[in-house]
Amino acid sequence: MFTLIFSEWTWINIVFRMVLSLAVGMVIGIDRGAKRRGGGARTTITVCLGSTMVMLLEQYLEALYPGRLDISRIAAQVISGVGFLGAGSILVAGHQIKGLTSAASIWTCACIGLAIGIGFVDGAVLLTALWLVGVHFVPYIENKVYKHSRYMTLYIEAATGREITLISRKLKEDHCFIDTFVVDKPKAKGQYFQIVTTFKIPKGTHKDAYLHSLQEIKGVGMINEL
Repeated sequence: MFTLIFSEWTWINIVFRMVLSLAVGMVIGIDRGAKRRGGGARTTITVCLGSTMVMLLEQYLEALYPGRLDISRIAAQVISGVGFLGAGSILVAGHQIKGLTSAASIWTCACIGLAIGIGFVDGAVLLTALWLVGVHFVPYIENKVYKHSRYMTLYIEAATGREITLISRKLKEDHCFIDTFVVDKPKAKGQYFQIVTTFKIPKGTHKDAYLHSLQEIKGVGMINEL
C-alpha cells in the first residue's frame, strides 16, 4: 500500500521531494556516465529537478485556486517536451543507432521527477530501483539468448555489384532466410558498395564459420556483425 504522507503540502515535504529528486537523478546519471553513455549526471539531475518543480507548481496552483485548474495539463507538456531533449542524445553512426537508452533514461527521469513532485515518492523510488535492476541484469539475459539465436545482422563492403550478386546467391543457396538486404551505392569513385543484411542461418551452422565463408568471397571487403 503506497503512502500519501509525502503528498501533503508542507515545507518539510517540499524540501524532501526536491532532495530526493536530486539524489535519484544523480544515481541514474552516474550509472549512465560510468558506462560512458550519453545523459550524464548533470543532464538527469536537471531533468529530474525541473520536472519535480513542475509538479510542485501544479500542486501549489491547485491549493491556491482549488477546482479552477487542470492539475495534469503542465505535466503532460513535460512528458511530451522532454522527448525532444532525449532525441538530441540519439546518434546515427554509419548503420548503427546509438543513444536510444540514454534518450529513454532522460524521459524516465522526467516521469520520476513528476512523481516525486506530486508526492508519489514510493512509486518513484520503486521505479528507480526496477530501472537500475533492468539496465544492469537484462543485458546478461540478452547475451545468453542471443548466443543461441540463428539470426545475423551484417555490414558488408563489396567492391562491385558482382559481389552483391554472389553474396545474395550464396545466402539463398545455403537456405538462409533473408529478412532484409539493403544496398547503398558508393557516392564517389573508389568507394565500396555498402550492404546491410539480416538473415537466419540454418540449424547446425556456426555463426563464426559462416561469417568466415562470406569473407572468402573475392571482392568482399570488411564484414562486421551489428
